[in-house]
Amino acid sequence: MAEPEISVIVPSYNEEENVPLLARELRDELAKTGIDSYEVIFVDDGSRDATADRAREEAEREPGRFRMLRLAENCGESAATEAGLRSARGRILVVMDCDLQNPPEDIQKLLDPIQRGDADCACGWRTSRDAGDNVWRQLQSRIANAVRNALTGDSVRDAGCTFRAFRRECIERVKIFRGMHRFLPTLIRLEGYRVVEVPVGTRPRVHGASKYGMWDRVFVALRDTFAVRWMRSRVTRWRIAEER
Repeated sequence: MAEPEISVIVPSYNEEENVPLLARELRDELAKTGIDSYEVIFVDDGSRDATADRAREEAEREPGRFRMLRLAENCGESAATEAGLRSARGRILVVMDCDLQNPPEDIQKLLDPIQRGDADCACGWRTSRDAGDNVWRQLQSRIANAVRNALTGDSVRDAGCTFRAFRRECIERVKIFRGMHRFLPTLIRLEGYRVVEVPVGTRPRVHGASKYGMWDRVFVALRDTFAVRWMRSRVTRWRIAEER
């Protein structure tokens, strides 16, 4: 089977109602943009509901184009994301949430700078959060983002948005750890790749519940931020000038 041009990785935890809805939207939107060579990988992160069953049904309906990975137990979003990334066969990888808050019609916006050769990674930047989060969650996000950038020396405007696209080679040497999904743009930059931010939309969650609370956003993220700060301070860069 030929390698697809695009792989869409969807980490999923207790999203049984959203899987078939997202699958239908992806079919429709990718067809509209003329993208025919693609695969969609739903990664079930040890869900307690029928998420794996719904993802399996999509994979059986269109084998090869839709795929399902089921983790043996709940391991967290970073692990589910890594499992999907390592299994993906596409030249360009897209990561998006399963909660329908990332509009599939914005996938092409993320692909554009990569396909033009202007960037290696394009990260979604939610220019309006009103539809997806309440005021308190928006405030938490802004504070966390400011602290993250101050400590890591980066300038990502919306680190909480995991809607991203990048060339497959960008993550070949990325160091994987729990919480990695929050810092992927920074980690990709550390490997010397070009990262840009692209304005994307956001929609309110209709089915299911958010998997993160305030403490996940504050203390856990702060600990991970110090780890990335250390990694950034210790990075080595080299290139071979000659080999015989």
